[in-house]
Formats: sequence, structure tokens, C-alpha cells
Amino acid sequence: MSELRCIIAEDESLLRDALMTELRAAWPELDIVAACEDGGSALEEISQQQPDVVFLDIRMPGMSGMDVAQAMLEQGLRAQIVFVTAYDQYAIDAFEKGAVDYLLKPVTRERLAATVQRLKERAARGSAQPAALAELLQQLNATLKPASKAPALTWLTASSGNDTRLIMIDDVCYFRSDNKYTVVMTAEGEALLRKPICELLTVLNPDIFKQIHRSTIVNLKAVSAITRDEFGKGVLRLRNRPETLQVSQPFMTQFRNM
Repeated sequence: MSELRCIIAEDESLLRDALMTELRAAWPELDIVAACEDGGSALEEISQQQPDVVFLDIRMPGMSGMDVAQAMLEQGLRAQIVFVTAYDQYAIDAFEKGAVDYLLKPVTRERLAATVQRLKERAARGSAQPAALAELLQQLNATLKPASKAPALTWLTASSGNDTRLIMIDDVCYFRSDNKYTVVMTAEGEALLRKPICELLTVLNPDIFKQIHRSTIVNLKAVSAITRDEFGKGVLRLRNRPETLQVSQPFMTQFRNM
């Protein structure tokens, strides 16, 4: 069997590092090509890298593991998926058919070894079951209790030169990642928020703010139009800003009805 490639998506850094370490010990031949801290980054990596195996945390900021798996289905991205979850009381029944595997947190070596063995066997058979995955996602969406969330962010403070600006969240056109910080763009200009973009995903209203690239979150209320090209990518035009924003192809499913 040729070397298989893997992507891990887990928003908690300690758990992500621990899973990588244990997986390398349990399956030395597996090539872990990316380890992502959020679903949006994972989806882009999956689209670019075309891995054979994907480990997805069910609960992640922004796009959840289930959102990523659904996008993979819609885009025809074939890979064996292992969901990582702490919600065994809600999820176990949905996994009984065994077409898609799961790991409970904290991940044990024994359970990971059994999962690795099943993944190897399925890879040898060349089996990928999109119909089974679609059925599983439907069951998970019906049975998993929604995570309790803090109220959505309504305002923030950000630096602009020597000033600190109070910015209402409705006035934000988009957020752009800038290393460990985030650029906040409004009609009046930009300011710098001392928070990484992945943390913003946990406090923004997901119905209004959509990730369109691993480094960009847009306010849908600020979008005037979207243009699609022949490669499946999109370009957003904004109401109060002259620049346009690129939409990565994996995120275009969010704009199906526009």
C-alpha cells in the first residue's frame, strides 16, 4: 500500500499535538500533511492536499467538523473521516454502522490503535462511502445538542495608530488575519485587534459573519454582489469599500443562493 496522507483538525492545541504524537506512534507510515486549528483552514487544506484520511473535531469555532464533512460531500472530496468528540452520549448511536469512525476525548492508545486498523483495512479495500457519510451527518445534526454559546459580539475595541477605537460590530465590513492579530476593516478604514481570527469565530454571529478564506471573515450585510469564475472561486464586491475579496473555492457553497 502506498503511503497515505492525513489532515487533523482540532481547535485545542494541546489535544491537537497529543493526537499527532499518538497517531505517529500508532501509524508511522501515515503522512500528516497538515494540522489545523479551525474548520475553515481544514477545509482549504483538504481541498488542496486531497488527503486519504481526515480527523475532524466535531466542535470547532466557525465551521464545525460536521460542516467540513458536509462541504467535502458537496464538493466530491473523498477521504476516510474520523470524528473526534467529547459527546459520546449523543454520538455513539449514530456511529453504530461503522462506515465512519470516531474517537472519544481524551483519546486512548487502545482506541486509536483499533481505529487505525480499521482505516488501514478500508484503505486496502479502496472503500469510501459518501452515502453512509451523508446519512451519518443527518443523524448527528438531529441528535447532537447545540453547544451553549455566549451572546454574539456587539462591539469591540481596536487600535488605530495611537488611538483606541470603539467599533460596533455591524459597522465591520470584514476581518483579515495579520499573524497573531486581526485587521478590522470598516468604511472609515482599518484598525488592529489584538486577537487571532480563529478566536473571533467563537464570538461572531455565524448567520451574518462568514469565513471566506482561512484568513478572512466577511460581514454578509456589507456584501453587494458576488462573481464566480470558471474555476469555482468567487469575488465579493462590498457596499462601502472599493476593494474586492477573494472567496476560496471550498467556501463557495455558502453562496449557493446568492
